[in-house]
Amino acid sequence: MSEQKEKMTIILFSGELDKAIAAFTLATTAAASGMEAIIFFTFWGLNVIKKNMFVVNSKQNFLQKMFGVLNTGYLPMSKFNFLGIGPILMKLLMKQKKVATLLEMMKTARSLGVKYIACTMSCAVLGLDRDDLSCEVDEFAGATSYLAEAKEAKVNLFI
Repeated sequence: MSEQKEKMTIILFSGELDKAIAAFTLATTAAASGMEAIIFFTFWGLNVIKKNMFVVNSKQNFLQKMFGVLNTGYLPMSKFNFLGIGPILMKLLMKQKKVATLLEMMKTARSLGVKYIACTMSCAVLGLDRDDLSCEVDEFAGATSYLAEAKEAKVNLFI
């Protein structure tokens, strides 16, 4: 009987740059060390995998369109955002220290087999569909599916 791989799940609830970097750092580290890694994108975490930050489509109702319009167009920092200067400074520091960008981390995650799941309920609430999100999404699923994965995981994180 073959031994099952250890598993880690991450719920990415936040759409903030520093938290997304933390989630992808952990996911790629887990995958590189032989663990199965899954990121479940929900609510503002879906901003990380949107094709266009200002998603507004004809299928959305008024409130859903307002969320798209009110989106800032970038991932802010959780602390020290400084009216949008914080993420610019963070990216500059990361470049100076030769740390991978979020986009590079996301590409690495995919190459290592990190699974991306988009929350169906959050997509419905925000009026998002497959066309609005990155083609990198492996699956659209709800909380029940996430919990089934989490029950099998050694590590479960909420970011």
